[in-house]
Amino acid sequence: MCGIAGVYAFTENGKTTLDLLRQATDALQHRGPDANGIFIHQHVGLGSRRLFVIDPSPDANQPFTESTGRYTIVYNGEIFNYKVLREKLRAKGHSFTTESDTEVVLKLYMQEGQECLKKLKGFFAFVIYDTKEDTLFIARDRYGEKPLLYYKDADRFVFGSELSSLMAMNVPRDLDTASLLQYLQLTYVPAPATMLRGVKKLMPGHYLFIKEQRMQLNTWYKLPFDINKAAQNPLTFRQQQAKLRELLTQAVSDRLMADVPVGTFLSGGIDSSIVTALAANQRAGLRTYAIGFPDHPFFDESKYARLIANKYATHHTEVLLTNKELSVSLLSMLEGLSEPFADSSALAVYALSKYAAKDIKVALSGDGADELFAGYNKHRAEYRALHGGLATGAVTGLNFLWDILPKSRNSFIANKVRQMQRFAAGVKLPAQERYWLWAVWQQEQEALKLLQPGLKSVAVNRLYAARKSRLLECIGRNHSDMNSVLCADWQLVLANDMLPKIDLMGMANGVEIRSPFLDHRLVKFAFSLPASSKIDAATQKRILKESFKDILPVEIYGRTKKGFEIPLLSFLKADAKFLVDEYLSDNFIAEQGIFNGEEIRKLKSILTGKNGATVQTKVWTLLVFQYWWKNVFGP
Repeated sequence: MCGIAGVYAFTENGKTTLDLLRQATDALQHRGPDANGIFIHQHVGLGSRRLFVIDPSPDANQPFTESTGRYTIVYNGEIFNYKVLREKLRAKGHSFTTESDTEVVLKLYMQEGQECLKKLKGFFAFVIYDTKEDTLFIARDRYGEKPLLYYKDADRFVFGSELSSLMAMNVPRDLDTASLLQYLQLTYVPAPATMLRGVKKLMPGHYLFIKEQRMQLNTWYKLPFDINKAAQNPLTFRQQQAKLRELLTQAVSDRLMADVPVGTFLSGGIDSSIVTALAANQRAGLRTYAIGFPDHPFFDESKYARLIANKYATHHTEVLLTNKELSVSLLSMLEGLSEPFADSSALAVYALSKYAAKDIKVALSGDGADELFAGYNKHRAEYRALHGGLATGAVTGLNFLWDILPKSRNSFIANKVRQMQRFAAGVKLPAQERYWLWAVWQQEQEALKLLQPGLKSVAVNRLYAARKSRLLECIGRNHSDMNSVLCADWQLVLANDMLPKIDLMGMANGVEIRSPFLDHRLVKFAFSLPASSKIDAATQKRILKESFKDILPVEIYGRTKKGFEIPLLSFLKADAKFLVDEYLSDNFIAEQGIFNGEEIRKLKSILTGKNGATVQTKVWTLLVFQYWWKNVFGP
């Protein structure tokens, strides 16, 4: 597991970027604190920071050059079938000098070229330089578990694992206002865009090929989803369950592979509980880590995690986060964000990873299960929107009531009111518009009101419209199947929110987070299932719950679905108030020239009043951006 960076210069002017490669690599030190290296050959430079996970010997350090000197690789990821691949390559005459998966990836590329990608089981972003052909091959894994960003102009092509690395190589710092508008709605910037114009994220399942000044972008993997085939799956439900148990058990086994200590992040929900149970059955003395909020019982689910830990006799640690404890991690987390990312639960993942890093370097998680098996509250809402009924009519008929009652995510009743209002608004909309309403934290017009008048027309352009359209391509205007929504969630929410969150927060603390639910064989199987196997009138994640109910405490099944959240409102009003005072001050807003000062003052006024919970996410989204903006553009 590593952070990688590099340069391919097209001109003499571009070659000056090679002098910046060391600092670009050092910007990724948190991703790879154990070793570092630089490779330079004429107009090409590759840099690496390494976290020891497999084969910690110096021989496996990167950049790694094979014995002939022709090919050199920098690689961020883990390949779980590398031992099998290594034996097949040996049978074809290849020899190996290390026990690392890095060398296997390189030799597989030497043997099969771009076709090697289809044989890799795991997650990765890697770059291979061929000195003979003078080419770069740059590839990213199927679902975007490992990041890779790039920038190209007339003089050079540069890449890195995080935006900070590219900024260290002096890419233009030009704010992308279309990205800002999407960020204000979603709390993140969806790929391929970034917050800087011209800097792009390589999309999941894609690769680049660079030669001289030509760049080819190709797709090597697409989500295996065919709505018609899924509806006609020939397996009985019992057969589906057996297949799911087999695939998930194997996926967990694969992800326990490491030459360093491994644990699990245990929320107490269905997904992480199943992963932990399967892992504990395969590894005695498993370490588990859970978060508790002792000052905020509504957010504290540590008792459910404790049930699993006790049942499987794990070495369990509860990380108790008060507002003060959150504030300790706050500035470190914000400093580590080289692009604005305002999913507030990232702060909890950061604190959990920081604590776990004392004992382990690898943690398994349950990410991806909600997107595969319809686990979010919005999936229940979508099911009801598609199937109608008396309950749906009753909720929409009381829309006037939901508009006037208090709404927030900070108590059971207020959260239900919030959900009812969003449901009543969404059920009347066409499929694509309904999906967008339930995907965003604030609507386009709300976000536009926050911007200075001169920026509004710049932000809403053809590029912005095209990006939004691509995010909704899974959902036809008249779709009538939950799998279409899950496809959209996989490409939007998982790839741009959930996976960046665990990668950024884990790697900021030198912890690699792996999710068995992202095993591509399991994903292919899940998207071959009819929606009825995943959700019905009574149950969400139906097949997942039924398949593993014999290994989990019954209490886990009786709990209400909750997101992984932090007590954001009280945090903003107390320990993080200094950020509000500084970064949303009238002077800061006026000097910056991006946001509408009057609208910002309104938000701050609401935040401090009784309806503060209605704007807490908007305020947090602004604060994260402001902190980033000052670091990048400020004096």
